[in-house]
Amino acid sequence: MDRFKVAIVALDATLGEVPEWIQAGLNENNLEWAYEECTTREELSRFASDADVVWVHGGSKVVTVDSIKDLKHCGAIIRAGSGTDNIPVEEATKLGIVVAHTPEATREEVSDHTIGLLLNVVRQISFQDRAIHNGVWKLDSGRPRCQMRGQTLGLIGFGNIARNVIQKLSGFEMNFIVYDKYVSSEVIEAVGAKAKDLAEVMAQSDFVSIHCPWTPDTFHLIGERELRLMKPSGILINTARGKIIDEAALIKALQEGWFDAAGLDVLDEEPPDPDNPLLKMENVVLTPHNAGGSSVSQENFWRYSLDAAVAFSQGHWPRSYVNHDVKSRWDLT
Repeated sequence: MDRFKVAIVALDATLGEVPEWIQAGLNENNLEWAYEECTTREELSRFASDADVVWVHGGSKVVTVDSIKDLKHCGAIIRAGSGTDNIPVEEATKLGIVVAHTPEATREEVSDHTIGLLLNVVRQISFQDRAIHNGVWKLDSGRPRCQMRGQTLGLIGFGNIARNVIQKLSGFEMNFIVYDKYVSSEVIEAVGAKAKDLAEVMAQSDFVSIHCPWTPDTFHLIGERELRLMKPSGILINTARGKIIDEAALIKALQEGWFDAAGLDVLDEEPPDPDNPLLKMENVVLTPHNAGGSSVSQENFWRYSLDAAVAFSQGHWPRSYVNHDVKSRWDLT
């Protein structure tokens, strides 16, 4: 490819400037590039209609089923992040556009956060902290729920983050079961876990942790039927996407005691409505969709996205992409 243009699209100024080392990497690989904040279809079309790659940062939703049709020259969209729910993947696939992402960028952070939420809920750390700040010092206030050793953790989705969770929790001598219809039982068993169907994971786990992407197939994957299968002492952790869980069913389940507690980094609506009952529940630990944050995660977003852009410019498939059935506009190897 003689000319290869990369259009870096941001939602707003919070992204800041393109780091100098990324600029150097783009220039060293002879990539023509530009950076602009785009919030409308018109802005995107004007800025990126002639781009080979559209590189999307943050939660920008400017690339839609309609606006993607304006990207006549585009062969790939890079989502600097793990989730691609803000990209019209199905439409991109129809158009021969590869949708790449960077799940490796926050693998360590999200797996750490998952374990942090789990330990917080099990040991009732937030509950005890609030009690002490309110002047209550009681040894039996917020008694820890259980010990970790010997418990069964069920993971829904078995990508990089879920595998890291198992590796990091291995010292607790827990049992691990997994539901992922796209991963073979051999791959799951190779790390010491057991493959199960969704109902088995929900029913047999002491702790359930969600790690699948939000797609049309996983929208409300965890609903009333699944939540009713959980043990009364069960704990639910979600660091994936809020819409994977039917939140109305989740609220009902916690209010009626179908299972014991939850740790949630993601919600259906973000930020939540102040009247959301989850905000008032003592058995729910919440964080503001920042599981992937750290001092190095932003650098990783840039690094892995640059790697993908360079791979495309050299006619190669990227390290990670989500639409594996796409018939690319380009002849990639």
